[in-house]
Formats: sequence, C-alpha cells, structure tokens
Amino acid sequence: MESFYIKATETTPEINFDLGKNVFSIKGKSVFLHVDEFYDPILEWLRNLDGKLNRPITVVFDLEYFNIISSKRILFVLYTLNELRNNGLDIQVSWNFSLEDDDMKEVGEDYACMVNLPFNFVCKTIEHEAI
Repeated sequence: MESFYIKATETTPEINFDLGKNVFSIKGKSVFLHVDEFYDPILEWLRNLDGKLNRPITVVFDLEYFNIISSKRILFVLYTLNELRNNGLDIQVSWNFSLEDDDMKEVGEDYACMVNLPFNFVCKTIEHEAI
C-alpha cells in the first residue's frame, strides 16, 4: 500500500497520509461544496488500511477553517478511523487549534465525544509579521 497525498488549494486541505512516518495529516481549509468528490477517495483509502498496518498512527488535524458541509465529512473520517481502531489499529488524533480560535478547539472537543479515539489538543500560536 502506498502513501496518499492531495495538494492543498485555496478551498481544499492538504491530505498527507505518510505511511513511512506513520503520520496522517489534514491541513488547511475545507470550504467547498463538492465534498463527496474530495473526501470519498480519502475514506476509501482509509478503509483499505484495515488489517494492512500494524504500527501506531498519529492523525493530525490542522484545519484553519471548514464549512458545515465539510464538518460532516471530517466526522466521517473520524468514524472510519474509529472503526480501524476497533479492529486493532493503534490510532491517536492530534487536534491543532490556534490560541486565537476557541471555536476550533470546541469543535475538536465535540468530535472527541463522538468517537472512541484518544485526542490530544495542541494549541499553537500564530506568528504575526513585524510592521
């Protein structure tokens, strides 16, 4: 099985599921309407992992913003990860949020309550350029 990568755009997140590093990351913005076209291949790739991987995986969510349509697909990703964990894969979620963005932290906490996955919440600061 090969790693899975999708380059970020202005409206879609970067997907970097790196089997060599055991880190799967979803980073950027998810603010588009045709979410099935984007997320279905990701969900299929994750489902194909079942029984093929026996080492711990960290899944990093580092999202700046996502719309309501994307939020449901992100939850589907988490449900799929939960199924993999129930089948024996060691998975841990790292939910990144900005110090200035309490909403993103709260959304992560809501997701953590909906799935049986260990969540680490990572607060990051945004560096501002000096004027």
